[in-house]
Amino acid sequence: MGEIRSTLELAMERSKKFALSDQERKELKQKEISIKATSFFHRYRDGHLSLNEVLKEIDKMEEKTARTVKKLLLSQWIDALCLDDNHERTFKGIEALKGQDLSELWKKFRDLLSRYQGEKEQVKEKMTAQMAEALKKKGIYGSAVEPNFEKSDLWGKENEKLIRSYGEELERVKEELRR
Repeated sequence: MGEIRSTLELAMERSKKFALSDQERKELKQKEISIKATSFFHRYRDGHLSLNEVLKEIDKMEEKTARTVKKLLLSQWIDALCLDDNHERTFKGIEALKGQDLSELWKKFRDLLSRYQGEKEQVKEKMTAQMAEALKKKGIYGSAVEPNFEKSDLWGKENEKLIRSYGEELERVKEELRR
């Protein structure tokens, strides 16, 4: 009489034909590691995961995987640094992954942000005054009038100039962090 086999046994027998090559397994593992690092990046940045939790999760991994996740996560955190936010949390993460004191670079980054934001505020005030004056000449004035400089082409150009000039310094800080 014939042997009765479960659906799982039949499926396993058929799936033997679809075995993954070593290259495909490596690619699948790399993708899995990348997804894990990206998950840590977003969850930490959004405040859903503490730095200690991230480090504990990484410590649970096998050594080679942990190194790769740290490398990817470090790269993502450094790339995420921009001029529009403080990023203290990100800097603490970078410092923990690198295992070294980055207080000098943190100070340099904060100074850069401070100068950028100060100059940006000056440009905003200047543009608001210019637009208010232009509106006043057209007969539009009063305490309820607030010029929307952010929609103007001039603001776009000025802001782009600011980002370009301070962006070069930001890239130098990022390069120091990568080293």
